[in-house]
Amino acid sequence: MQTAVLTISTTLARGEGEDRSGAELERLAAAAGCEVVARDRVTDDRSAIASVLRGYASERLPLVFTTGGTGLTPDDHTPEATRDVIEREAPGFAEALRAESLKHTPYAMASRGVSGIAGRTLIVNLPGSPKAIAELFPVLAPVLEHVVAQLSREGGRSARH
Repeated sequence: MQTAVLTISTTLARGEGEDRSGAELERLAAAAGCEVVARDRVTDDRSAIASVLRGYASERLPLVFTTGGTGLTPDDHTPEATRDVIEREAPGFAEALRAESLKHTPYAMASRGVSGIAGRTLIVNLPGSPKAIAELFPVLAPVLEHVVAQLSREGGRSARH
């Protein structure tokens, strides 16, 4: 399951600081059976984020996980950039992440992360915190193989419903 991890942070995109949330996301994705073939950083800019996401989708990477830029600050543009790229929403992923996050912190209500499909690529926004990623990624892990199988099919109905 080829996967990309994209960290959204102006500071990290300038090479300042350590990308701990991207590293945690890559570690957990690999533990779930993903082959992380791209790990990038991009500034908190809507068009820059969308451009990188479009590139991943054009490469037909089945899974893309973003970290950062999902809050309420004026420079949090990840959800808007993701919506610019996706063709179909897949809200269950973002809903499940928020539901799990609420078990750990009431601040989860401020998360604006989205999830959806661009071509045959599932894009899921995660928070920009290594702790939050460690708490939330286990919610995604059990369904990833099924998602990749669905995205790669040419049509017809799934054997599982």
